[in-house]
Amino acid sequence: MIPDANSISTFTDELVAFIDRDVSAGHEPVEADTDLVMTGLVDSLGVVLIVEWLEERLGIRIDPADVVIEHFDTARSMVDYLRSRGDCTVD
Repeated sequence: MIPDANSISTFTDELVAFIDRDVSAGHEPVEADTDLVMTGLVDSLGVVLIVEWLEERLGIRIDPADVVIEHFDTARSMVDYLRSRGDCTVD
């Protein structure tokens, strides 16, 4: 379920809303633990869009070598990856 703009309280919610609204190729709702790639909801172009959004939103650069399935299969894994970097604040 997409949180409405007034209920987005965390970065994860904001990321999920972006993916669901602007990137997802499916009709199923995206949640923090939805496997985006294996379900086909996000393709390689969608991952590029997500990376661009993250970079712009957080003012960071993501090394292309870090764009791997382990970091980008779910919104939650993306947030975990971002936290592990130590150069940006999420949630």
